[in-house]
Amino acid sequence: MDRITLIRPDDWHLHLRDGPQMAAVLPDSARRFARAIVMPNLRSPVRTTQEALAYRARILAALPEDAAFEPLMTLYLTDDTPPEEIALAKRSGHVHAVKFYPAGATTHSAAGVTRISRCFNTLEKMEEQGLPLLVHGEVTDPEVAVFDREAVFLEEVLGPLLARFPGLRVVLEHITTRQSAQFVEVTGPNIAATITAHHLLLNRNALFQGGIRPHHFCLPVLKREEHREALVAAATSGNPKFFLGTDSAPHARDTKETACGCAGVYTAHGALELYAVAFEEAGALDRLEGFASRFGPQFYRLPVNAGSVALERGEWTVPASLPFATGELVPMRAGETIPWKIT
Repeated sequence: MDRITLIRPDDWHLHLRDGPQMAAVLPDSARRFARAIVMPNLRSPVRTTQEALAYRARILAALPEDAAFEPLMTLYLTDDTPPEEIALAKRSGHVHAVKFYPAGATTHSAAGVTRISRCFNTLEKMEEQGLPLLVHGEVTDPEVAVFDREAVFLEEVLGPLLARFPGLRVVLEHITTRQSAQFVEVTGPNIAATITAHHLLLNRNALFQGGIRPHHFCLPVLKREEHREALVAAATSGNPKFFLGTDSAPHARDTKETACGCAGVYTAHGALELYAVAFEEAGALDRLEGFASRFGPQFYRLPVNAGSVALERGEWTVPASLPFATGELVPMRAGETIPWKIT
């Protein structure tokens, strides 16, 4: 197969930042995707519907003139998010989910949830309104090893949460483990998961090839090969509970290559192409369209996009770096070749 035509896909987990940084990376996503769920963890988190609508306006203003791209907004859940805000978000027509970051779990999560029980009234309203909860599924207990934090979260937080709110719609984002894939498979139709290209293509050895590789550091961290294989099996299974979410997360080079580097992998520059590599390696290119274009809209209760995008076989070299506001960022597979390209 030398050419693939897909219904125009969506990215169901994207970091765009703000200001000049957003302007630098937004065209990469707008070229490949019709819509994207935009994360709310800016330096000043997007906590209210009013803030989400203002952020949406900034994104639309920064789009290239010829781009057809719709940002789907989210709110940042805190201990103090009032249930009334959920009703406002739902009525807005532009806020499509609420993001749950355990406090301290990842980039700009300091304002996140310290104890999920403090959010029960708000979660009850979300269950009532049908507004999905997007979950960064890791515990932050320092006694739990970093490679085990996702598995422990399933047992100690998400399982009990779903027992209390059985109708709550939940997306377990950027899953990294066999346990998470199995959890999603056997739980009800209100539970789904996104899978990133970097978790499909890399295992934790990639963090240490020839030395520390800070541009492969993300949270949740890369796991063993057995977990990567389980994610590939889930993504290529044709199960509509698994769909595309890049978690593309731009960081300036000097914030990655430092004594305490930021977590995040930038993949928006070649997102569809990287997924095509993963699906081809699994012998499942025929299932890429469902994963990329159909299953996400189905879960979010949105129409499948009109139009299409084509990938054709042909090598191109990823730049060693990309401009990022006043600095630069290092994309995934910098300096390497990718065998698929957008036409």
